[in-house]
Amino acid sequence: MNAPASIPDLRRELQGARAALYDDYHDPEQAGALLDAGAKLVDRFLAERWQALGIDPHAALVAVGGYGRGQLFPCSDIDLLILLPDETGQATLDKVESLIGLLWDLGLDVGHSVRTVQQCIDEAAHDITVQTTLLETRLLAGSGAAYAELEAAMTRRLDPRAFFEAKLLEQQQRHERHQGSVNKLEPNVKEAPGGLRDLHLILWLARACGLPGDWNGLHKAGLLTGQEMRKLKRAEQMLFSFRIALHLTAGRREDRILFDYQNALAKRFGYADTDANRASEQLMAVYYLSARIVAQLQPLLIQAFRRRLYGKKQLEITPINDRFVARGPLLEIAHPEVYEDNPSAILETFLVLQQHPELTAIGADTLRALWHARPRINAAFRRDPVNKALFMQIMRQPQGTTRVMRRMNQYGVLGRYIPAFGKIVGRMQHDLFHVYTVDEHILMVLRNLRRFATPAFNHEYPLCSQLIEAFERPEVLYLAGLFHDIGKGRGGDHSQLGKVDAREFCVSHGLAKEDTDMVAWLVEHHLTMSSVAQKQDVYDPDTVADFAQIVRDERHLNALYLLTVADIRGTSPKVWNAWKAKLLEDLFRATRRYLTGETLNANDALDERRHEAESMLRRHGLRDDAHRPFWKTLDPVYFLRHDAPEIAWHGRVLWGRFDSGELVVRARPAESGEGLQVLVYCADRPDLFARICAFFERAGYSIFDAKIYTTLKGYALDSFYVHVADGRDIDYRDLVGYVEYELAQMIERAEPLPAPLNGRLSRVLKHFPLPPQVLIRPDDKHKLHILSLVAGDRPGLLSRIARVLSAHAIAIHSAKIMTLGERAEDTFTISGAALADSKSMVRLEADLLETLRL
Repeated sequence: MNAPASIPDLRRELQGARAALYDDYHDPEQAGALLDAGAKLVDRFLAERWQALGIDPHAALVAVGGYGRGQLFPCSDIDLLILLPDETGQATLDKVESLIGLLWDLGLDVGHSVRTVQQCIDEAAHDITVQTTLLETRLLAGSGAAYAELEAAMTRRLDPRAFFEAKLLEQQQRHERHQGSVNKLEPNVKEAPGGLRDLHLILWLARACGLPGDWNGLHKAGLLTGQEMRKLKRAEQMLFSFRIALHLTAGRREDRILFDYQNALAKRFGYADTDANRASEQLMAVYYLSARIVAQLQPLLIQAFRRRLYGKKQLEITPINDRFVARGPLLEIAHPEVYEDNPSAILETFLVLQQHPELTAIGADTLRALWHARPRINAAFRRDPVNKALFMQIMRQPQGTTRVMRRMNQYGVLGRYIPAFGKIVGRMQHDLFHVYTVDEHILMVLRNLRRFATPAFNHEYPLCSQLIEAFERPEVLYLAGLFHDIGKGRGGDHSQLGKVDAREFCVSHGLAKEDTDMVAWLVEHHLTMSSVAQKQDVYDPDTVADFAQIVRDERHLNALYLLTVADIRGTSPKVWNAWKAKLLEDLFRATRRYLTGETLNANDALDERRHEAESMLRRHGLRDDAHRPFWKTLDPVYFLRHDAPEIAWHGRVLWGRFDSGELVVRARPAESGEGLQVLVYCADRPDLFARICAFFERAGYSIFDAKIYTTLKGYALDSFYVHVADGRDIDYRDLVGYVEYELAQMIERAEPLPAPLNGRLSRVLKHFPLPPQVLIRPDDKHKLHILSLVAGDRPGLLSRIARVLSAHAIAIHSAKIMTLGERAEDTFTISGAALADSKSMVRLEADLLETLRL
């Protein structure tokens, strides 16, 4: 064969055959057959090349790994083992090298190893990955005797127990990398919990135990019922189809169902948007269902394998009650008909797990019985007072609530017992800051609440731990967490819909009226405290007084604060930061003082703030009257907007300089420990805010709060809180000198503003755009206006907004910059002549909308 001359033709032939195979793929029912056909196509091609090169007849070409299973995804590696005899001449090695080079030249993504049988055994002995790879092999060409020798050697050398434990540890580590969650919004179809790798693990362990390595074989061996086998096959088929479509859509090996691909995948499989759900949401609901089935059934098989390897009689059996026994660390039903005879035992299963923390898992037979008993959770079951009492016992247990709620959701019990919860299982959230499905987020919030009550975590949130320790009947908080987002996806205000569901549930389950009202109120107002803290001035006594009217008493305040912290922490690791924590805590403490009568009115609050600031100034060595000349240039609004530490800091920095006419820029690490607090003091000018925003954006800093104030002498006294936008872990003390010098230079040069950054939209916003919103309304005192903006966040957005306001001669008095993931929600207190004229206001709104859309 003239190999160089034939390469182009061979390449076209192979690529054409593979393209024809995958052309117009859209039917999940074809997935398994397509993988098999793809593998066989490459099998024939490789065998022909092997024969054409005339490689040593004592050598063998072996498919391993995924390709060894006879499944080849469109862009997956082709994993090969070239098995050589112990004595191999240079001529054979040269031919092997030519084969590998040829395969690469033909465009095949080959992963290969060249070994003898003994080398395979040696490698497998100290590398579990190699050992696993060699469990799944097929002879493609060459010596059948060499291949048989390899199979026999691997079977002899395999230690089933060691392999079993090593693979379970490997799975545990893999799951931890994916936060142990099936319900991430961008899951990895191969590696995530409930993904294809979990299915592979079952078949690997089956082979190691000497069992058939396929679903039909496991069914015939009695390890799977017919229904379980069909569900697993269906789940596997759907996961296959997702991975095939991902490869074809991305044009490369891609196993993450990223937002970038979800719309295209949905279109490929024939989903269309409806009034209730986007096409991508319908698609992902199918994925989550498939992944949950795998996650539910895999433990059954793993326990069956363990029992086969280690035996069942070695575990001591201890009776718990008439329905349950402990078999070592496993909870098991006392006899097979427990759930049939007494359906209430379904809920009791989870209560017993809580009451016996030494029990780490549910036995395989019990899991299977529980799985098949779930249809008994119907309307009559939910009306049964015994079951209602059991559920409330679960919620009131001092430990284990998070663990059993996750299991109840995983096994499909929670969604059946609370049908409204069942409707949000696997529901996507395209609000740009949640990274979990609705059900997963709810369980994260419940976990956070329980974490506050766990002494081992008191150091994480000292105030939350202190509050929850003194909170009577904490199940009120847990129920509020369980229901706070349960109304999502139905259209309308989810807080109001959830409030109705929560009230009905609490009344039905016999909660006292006081607790029922509390749960319903928390669900209704679960967003209120974060909105006030992040969009209003928490240091304004009027803001505190208005918020206090909503919460009414300390118990409501404590409960709402705990739920709010747990809720924000449960959305995404990126949403929570030290500044948000400080705002919430400051609002909480100010409101508690108000409710307990410590602060009676605004004047008292201002006097207290001034006295506290004076005390701080004296501690820094300033004489008692040093601050008075500067304070005479400030009106009460200044003292309303700044807390005592800020006032004292400003006084120290500007002492003796406030009327000198010089530009003052000072920075310090924020008290919260995260970010910088930056003070700018100079003669006011219309573009000052835009200029400062441009500086921070170009330096890579994100502004998350700004207080804009003009003194009675016409000086701008502006405070900014910033942090490094990419979230790097840095020492902000190192940035103080840079910010002070470079920002001062930019302001002093008074050059034309640099062009705004042409910030790119994130890939999330590109595929799930957020329509911009602009709202301008008078404030409560009708002296200023409140401008509220909602848009997709991107670099340069804030300075663009500032430029528009400056062009319309709008003065900014304060700014609340809130970024929730990819969503920006900014609130400005503004004034200007344009706000008094309806036509001018319309033009302002239009210009703002235009810049938000850029």
